[in-house]
Amino acid sequence: MTDQAGAAAAGQARLWLVATPIGNLADIAPRAVEVLAAVSFVACEDTRRTGLLLQRLGIGGQPLVAMHEHNEAAVAAQIVQRLTAGETAAYITDAGMPTISDPGQRLVGAVAAAGLPVSVVPGPSAPVAALAVSGLPAQRWTMEGFLPRSGNARSTRLAEIAGSPRTVVLFESPKRLSATLADLVETCGAQRPAAVARELTKMHEEVVRDTLGELAARFAEPPKGEIVVVVGPAISQPPSDEQIRAALHRELAAGSSARDAVAAVAQRLGVGRNRTYDISTELARALDNQMQ
Repeated sequence: MTDQAGAAAAGQARLWLVATPIGNLADIAPRAVEVLAAVSFVACEDTRRTGLLLQRLGIGGQPLVAMHEHNEAAVAAQIVQRLTAGETAAYITDAGMPTISDPGQRLVGAVAAAGLPVSVVPGPSAPVAALAVSGLPAQRWTMEGFLPRSGNARSTRLAEIAGSPRTVVLFESPKRLSATLADLVETCGAQRPAAVARELTKMHEEVVRDTLGELAARFAEPPKGEIVVVVGPAISQPPSDEQIRAALHRELAAGSSARDAVAAVAQRLGVGRNRTYDISTELARALDNQMQ
C-alpha cells in the first residue's frame, strides 16, 4: 500500500477526490482502489452505480453517501462534520474526475474552508481524453461542458466559441448532437476543424476528425453512446456573407421577424447590424422573386 493510501487507512481525516473509469474498468488506478478500500466512507453521485463499481473492484462493505448536484451543499456540510470528527472520505462521480463538469466543487470548498486536507487520485477524464485524440491544438483549451439548450444563453455561448482563440471541448447528448453541430456550423463556419469522440475507452469507441460541416452531415442522425465534441480555435477571418445569409434564413424559418432576425444574427456572429440588414434585404428580395 502506498504511503498516502496508508494514511487513509490509519484514519487521518482527509477528503480524497478519486477519478473513476469513463468506460473501461481496467483504467482504474491501483492507488484509487487502495484509497476507496481504506477510507471510512465513500460519497458518490449514484449509490447503486458506485456499489456495483466497488463490487467489481473487490471492495465490499464500504458505507456509501449519496451526493449529487441537487444536494451537494447540504451533504457537504455533513461530510465536513464527519471529517472533523476524524473520519476519512473519498468522493467519486459516475465517471471521470470529480468537479470537472461534475459535482464536487462545493464539497472541496467546504472541506478546505474547514481547514481539512483534500487530496486527489488523478485518472480518467473524458474532456482530456477527447482533446488528446482529437489532433487539435491542446496548448490552450477551454472546457464548456453542456451548452444551454436554447435562448440567449445558448446564442451567447455559441458566439464565444466562434471567437475563441482556444480549442473548445464540450459535452452533448446523442439526441442533440445534430442540432449542436448545425449551430456550430452556423456560428463557427463549415470549415472549422473539429472532432466528435464517441464511447471513449469502450468497445465501440469512435473518433471522427473533420470540418464542422462534414461532421454535421455525418451525424445528421443521432448516434449511440456518450459524446464529446472538440472544436478547433477560431479562424481569424470575419463571417462570410453566405454564413450570415444562412443564419438569417434559419432565424426567419423559425418564425422570427426580419428585425429580430437581424439583431440575433448580428449579435451571434459578431458582425455589424448594417451589414446584416443589407444581406437580410437581399435575402428577402430573393425570396420574393422565388414566390412570383
